[in-house]
Amino acid sequence: MNGERFAELAGRYSELRVALVGDFCLDRYLEIDPARAETSIETGLEVFNVARVRSQPGGCGTILNNLSALGAGTVFPVGFAGEDGEGYELMHALGQAGCVDLGHFFQTSERRTFSYTKPLVMEPGRSPKELNRLDFKNWSPTPKPVQEQIASSLYALAKQVDVMVLLEQVDEADTGVLAGGVLEALNQIRHDHPELLILADSRRGPAHFPSVGLKMNREEFTGLTGESADMPLAELCAAIGRLAAERGQAVFVSLSEDGIAGARPGEAPEHVPCQPLRGEIDIVGAGDSVMANLAMALAAGAGTSEAMTLAMAAASVVVHQLGTTGTASQQDIRPLVCAY
Repeated sequence: MNGERFAELAGRYSELRVALVGDFCLDRYLEIDPARAETSIETGLEVFNVARVRSQPGGCGTILNNLSALGAGTVFPVGFAGEDGEGYELMHALGQAGCVDLGHFFQTSERRTFSYTKPLVMEPGRSPKELNRLDFKNWSPTPKPVQEQIASSLYALAKQVDVMVLLEQVDEADTGVLAGGVLEALNQIRHDHPELLILADSRRGPAHFPSVGLKMNREEFTGLTGESADMPLAELCAAIGRLAAERGQAVFVSLSEDGIAGARPGEAPEHVPCQPLRGEIDIVGAGDSVMANLAMALAAGAGTSEAMTLAMAAASVVVHQLGTTGTASQQDIRPLVCAY
């Protein structure tokens, strides 16, 4: 990819309208100063003194951060937060991005805010060390009225947006945004708007999604298709091409250190390697940066290989950002992909 082509694609980003649907959570980082360690008088246990607290949207919010960094025109978050302190923080954080329209994101007393609390030991001259995480989740099914409100938003947005991005972050089926009634609505939207670009990812695997484009890892791909996990790369690419043809939708498979492979119906599958490592890495957020860049590039008219090249550059930027859930901007990505 040369600079002219990059500028052509990236120049369209500011015009794109994106519906971002799924599980938004609050990532809260507790930065611990080990020099201020104490022993609790009451318990005799070590006390971790927190010197700094910082929060940012996680889950779908990480994709939103990347969409914002890329210069998306308008992003419509679709989902919920609880009526709790974490929900207040999440709503505030989501509203900080200038590209965001919160008209389809709401708070409800019937759910609690999905949150990851991450204690980090911060020692001078050393990388942050993450301790055991404290998670806040919902363990009961998402109530039907909440699902119906989300589905109503999707029907309205399907007529307005250039791409829908779906991310399921929850481990338990039907406890998050992409519950059964919402998936039924997406199936109807696919029928009513067959040309709408929809890309989906789920930490539970993609088997339950309707006929939409998929982004997954190698393990999820082999679980879905029954293919061998250790097949040679050429055979894996061929299998990805077959799945794309069978579904009639794009399929992308992240391959960790081997890069990414993908195919769209009617096209030969392609493979793009990873960017070289440039020191210590932290893989948190890399998959979400890949998702954001695939969606933006494809919606802007990129070819399959072009979109994956941009996604791999973004992932390279993010994995070299330590102790945080990073993002990659156009300025970060350009020097990694452009041949001058």
